[in-house]
Amino acid sequence: MMKDIFRALKYRNYRSFFVGQAISVIGTWMQQTAMSWLVYRITNSPWLLGTTAFFGQIPNLILAPFAGVFVDRFNKHKIVILTQTLALIQALILSILTLSGVIQVWHIILMNIFLGVVNSVDAPARQSFVVEMVDRKEDLANAIALNSFIFNSARLIGPTISGFVVALLGEGICFLINAISYLAVIIALLFMRLKPKKSIPTQNNILQNLKEGFVYSFKFLVVRYTLIYLSICSMVASFYQVLMPVFAGKVFHGGPQTLGFLMGALGIGTLIGALYVAGRKSILGIERNIAYSLVFMGLGLILFSISKTFILSFLLLILIGFTYIINVVSSNTLVQTVIDDEIRGRVMSFYVMFFMGAMPIGSFLGGALGNIIGPSYTVLLGGIICLLSFSFYYSRLSLLNTNIQKAIKKRDFVS
Repeated sequence: MMKDIFRALKYRNYRSFFVGQAISVIGTWMQQTAMSWLVYRITNSPWLLGTTAFFGQIPNLILAPFAGVFVDRFNKHKIVILTQTLALIQALILSILTLSGVIQVWHIILMNIFLGVVNSVDAPARQSFVVEMVDRKEDLANAIALNSFIFNSARLIGPTISGFVVALLGEGICFLINAISYLAVIIALLFMRLKPKKSIPTQNNILQNLKEGFVYSFKFLVVRYTLIYLSICSMVASFYQVLMPVFAGKVFHGGPQTLGFLMGALGIGTLIGALYVAGRKSILGIERNIAYSLVFMGLGLILFSISKTFILSFLLLILIGFTYIINVVSSNTLVQTVIDDEIRGRVMSFYVMFFMGAMPIGSFLGGALGNIIGPSYTVLLGGIICLLSFSFYYSRLSLLNTNIQKAIKKRDFVS
């Protein structure tokens, strides 16, 4: 069983990336948790929590499709090295501003916008680059799930460490640790041995290439439905994530350690969910995972919104994290499996736009609604949206299954 879960690690390049990324993403989650606490500490405003996250995520909504064209035209390996280096610089600047005591909200917003622009290129490049690190197509789904396992292991570890580091040393040290952690993945990328890739002809202009990616993504029923429901899940997840400092402070009367534990609960759930998907040997039936994740995520959010007990809320966040990551990883695996290689960067850029681009909308709405109707009613609304989405998606399962099987046969994928 364990051999099946970690089978993509038999590839040297992917193994190096796995280790480097694991270290780097712990730093990323430390920074994200520390930043949310810093904004809440200096402003005491749920609305500014949402607004800050909005500006950091909005570049994905605007720039990701154009970035996909760029990714399909150029060397993905070099692009990822560049984006990781720029992210390191952003974390270093944040740490200097915070440790020197001059940090203000507008600094954080500006740095978030910069990182958002970097991520709008990094995400489709990194998603597409996974294919080049794994030699056999049947191990691609496992590599994608293990990427999520890394991310969500860090989601468990990073916020917990961050809570204690912030309490003892301050937010600036978390930002500095994140900057240093980027070196691990950059070194791993530099030492990879990759097979030469044929460059894709670029006779068409950027807008024509963009149109090709759009038409391919939205004429393909499997991709279209997957992206729509993924964006709903992503938006709803932003509701509760952006308001977590408010729950930690006002509902549970805690501080940064409480926030770290709440974020850690989400991490436990997402870690278990990622391992579950990694253990799958076939994508057949994966659309049912997406459907059931919506209904159980919705129920978890509704119960969390009315819970006043920390232990119960902690357990519900594990359920929410579990169902959320099953939706995200299953969607990623499904899309990457059925699409063609020559248009992968562009399709994955639309994946990023719908997944990460829905986050600023959710963050902004979550922050605004949290200010108007309160955090509990905002999360309750998110749960209701999930249940409604499930009812629509479930009615189309048979049609989706038929189209998935056709796509697998067309690509000669061993399932």
